[in-house]
Amino acid sequence: MIAHPQLRRLPFVLMRGGTSKAVFLRGADLPPPGDERERLILAVFGSPDPRQIDGLGGADLLTSKLAIIDPPGRPDADLDYTFGQVSITEPVVDYDINCGNISAAVAAYAVDEGLVEVVEPVTTVRIHNTNTGRILVAQVPVVGGSAAVEGDLVIDGVPGSGAPITLDFSDTAGGTTGSLLPTGAVRDRLETEVGPVDATIVDLANLCVFVAASAVGMTGTEGPGEVDPSSLAAVEAVKTAAAKAAGVPGGGLVPVPVVVALPSPYRTYSGDEVTDADLCARVIGGRPPTLHKAYPGTVSATTAVAAALAGSVVAETVGGARSGILRIGHPGGIMEASARVDGGDGSWNVEEATYRRTARRIADGTVYVRR
Repeated sequence: MIAHPQLRRLPFVLMRGGTSKAVFLRGADLPPPGDERERLILAVFGSPDPRQIDGLGGADLLTSKLAIIDPPGRPDADLDYTFGQVSITEPVVDYDINCGNISAAVAAYAVDEGLVEVVEPVTTVRIHNTNTGRILVAQVPVVGGSAAVEGDLVIDGVPGSGAPITLDFSDTAGGTTGSLLPTGAVRDRLETEVGPVDATIVDLANLCVFVAASAVGMTGTEGPGEVDPSSLAAVEAVKTAAAKAAGVPGGGLVPVPVVVALPSPYRTYSGDEVTDADLCARVIGGRPPTLHKAYPGTVSATTAVAAALAGSVVAETVGGARSGILRIGHPGGIMEASARVDGGDGSWNVEEATYRRTARRIADGTVYVRR
């Protein structure tokens, strides 16, 4: 490592988790939370800049992500994990959201870095996500004391195959609002700037609001660049109304807006045809709001739970409340998630909210940032 009077050295690891990539930093290597930490993180990524040419950012919503790793802040966890969505175009790092794809990478990182007692063939990693204050549990395949890389799990949007990491978000209900159903109802009539809209707000893994595609002028089969500006505005109006109904501040990344529709054949952004989805779903997010090119892992778990709630917008879309595996059609292909929910009449209990991702270390070393 070189010494440079105008550059600060910072150790990092670059990990892929599912269809996303993130820069991993240790909290001990960063200034305390505050403006100085934010400036340093933005410099690491090269933000704001549409190309992020002067940093490690990948100039895409899916690759401008951050994972800060700290020792566990509670006795039932193996480590603390703070997710940051680093804006490409604005000097902002959002912490009001978690990333399920990167959560898988955190589990692999914990094994490789020796942050958990490693057991073969599978190691359990208990991750305290500080964004939501909840514990998520990952099952990581292990080979030779390290997180397995090779395997048979194929993820649409990721070349090749890899070892399956299973994540369970069943204990994350109410992480943002304190309740699985923040309004107490499985279905709400939201008054928005574009008129009344039926929606379902679910707080699990990430706070999400589900709305029918037809209600916001969409088909649910759109690809990147195919969403009309008027539909983006309508989705943003639903998000704003849902935030108010859920009692959370507006202007952040949550509630995550999810547009759902009956399954219909469409082509992914790579040209493959999708014909066997249980429903079509599109996520609008980021700064500025755009169509997500894939499907967030956290949102997949929340979608599967919403599908199991009788009367919800998602359950109605799939033809009635259903448990088990749900095949979600998104712009990159199919995402599978599974859920089991017990109870009703306001006493819902999430017994399972799982999905599988692959993850691996891509690079590690030193990033040099301007002082």
